[in-house]
Amino acid sequence: MPDIIKIADEADLIINGYAFTKCTEGYRILNLNRPECAIVLSVRGETLETTMDDIEIQIVKDYYKKNKKFMEDE
Repeated sequence: MPDIIKIADEADLIINGYAFTKCTEGYRILNLNRPECAIVLSVRGETLETTMDDIEIQIVKDYYKKNKKFMEDE
């Protein structure tokens, strides 16, 4: 079981219970309410790995597209 508090503290952005954290591949996103559900997205928003269902993937991708400007380096 991941350390939810540590992941949340280190996240670049949290949206509706999803912690978005930059990684070498792009972004790791963890559902803080259901930590068994996670996804890794490329910087272009493509799914690289996931344990989410199709509906949750689309929800997370929508959050990513609408908020990625807040996670980019200035």
